[in-house]
Amino acid sequence: MSSELHNDRLLRALLREPVDRTPVWIMRQAGRYLPEYRELRAQAGSFMSLCSNPALACEVTLQPLRRFPLDAAILFSDILTVPDAMGLGLYFEPGEGPRFERPVRDAAAIDALPVPDIGSELRYVTDAVSLIRRELAGQVPLIGFSGSPWTLATYMVEGASSKDFRHIKALAYDQPEVLERLLNKTAQAVTAYLNAQVEAGAQALMIFDTWGGALAHDAYERFSLRFARQIIEGLIRERDGRRIPVVFFTKGGGLWLEQIAGCGADALGVDWTLSLSEARRRVGDQVALQGNLDPSVLYASPHVIQAEVARVLAEFGHGSGHVFNLGHGVHPQIPPDHVAAMIEAVQAQSPAYHE
Repeated sequence: MSSELHNDRLLRALLREPVDRTPVWIMRQAGRYLPEYRELRAQAGSFMSLCSNPALACEVTLQPLRRFPLDAAILFSDILTVPDAMGLGLYFEPGEGPRFERPVRDAAAIDALPVPDIGSELRYVTDAVSLIRRELAGQVPLIGFSGSPWTLATYMVEGASSKDFRHIKALAYDQPEVLERLLNKTAQAVTAYLNAQVEAGAQALMIFDTWGGALAHDAYERFSLRFARQIIEGLIRERDGRRIPVVFFTKGGGLWLEQIAGCGADALGVDWTLSLSEARRRVGDQVALQGNLDPSVLYASPHVIQAEVARVLAEFGHGSGHVFNLGHGVHPQIPPDHVAAMIEAVQAQSPAYHE
């Protein structure tokens, strides 16, 4: 597979190398806010039909790149493909999100879980990665991703999304060693999954620790960060003569920023609850930073969006090591022209910070 890349701005920024302007991409940039996605989703019949069909997943991945001059593509998939491959029976209830038919809540169920064979059970994902790389033809880099073990485990134990995480937190406090066995097994699967994405053509990786911020202060290191560190230590970090940058993002993780900066990732995602100036002061040049516009800013008018982009860029300040993004995924009701206004503002305003 050719390693020629016409726009490597994202990869260079993640490695804190000089760039001409701040690169920009958006978490969930392919998805429900785009009318062309909703049309394809209706044709496919279900969300998993999109994810599990490499040609459709490729098409969804490329849709936002046809609309916007983004600096990266990110694989269209779901974070729950790994626990689904472990036999938990993933399905989606309309209006209620993902659910598992067989949640695991005790030692026997956890110990019986298999570590999936990525090459067979998740072949549809790696086939999608290969197809997307071929279709991109070096236009921009492709980001592969997974959920973190803790975040995946919340769904595996709760059986669905949760507001109070009562089942997994009860397990964490009553039987922490049992939960650690689940997290270790999931970390092994995620490591193999991400490496398979690299081997199929992913040029950067992102680990989403969406629910890490729900943990108590002392529990975050034990149940989330240590398993992210374990994964990162096991990842392929170079291919075709290029470094494979890794981004780790804990939503609500600002309290632990210094600890997270030592996890081995090249870059940290930062949500909108922490200013980038404060984040940069705390981590220095140890890692690059990604973020962190509040997604709800995109409900506002374009001139407000432009002003908020200016604020975020000014908070990071001059120099390399910033990837502009939202502090979490784009909301489904956001007008696409507001996303365009944000991207245009980044491209217009950020060169001044790289002179």
